[in-house]
Amino acid sequence: MNISNTHSLPTRVTSKGQVTIPAEIRQHLGIKPKDSVRFDISGDGSVVVVPAGSHVLSSFGAVKTSSVQKDDATLRREFEEGVAEQVLRRG
Repeated sequence: MNISNTHSLPTRVTSKGQVTIPAEIRQHLGIKPKDSVRFDISGDGSVVVVPAGSHVLSSFGAVKTSSVQKDDATLRREFEEGVAEQVLRRG
């Protein structure tokens, strides 16, 4: 869909302040149900609606994993060995 030409698509504001973003605009912006949008106010007073990025996705990769990846069986064995060592120390 090409909305490069400027044209208006009217919608109404509900008593709760909600608006329906016209399907043509949602498709153009790639907005799907449950997505978030952001309203940006420009210096000239115009308002632009843009898809808002997910906080979860924006922080993806912020925490680095250890370089050694262990499978569940290895983790369980190491845990059990650690517990066994503690039990033996306590006598």
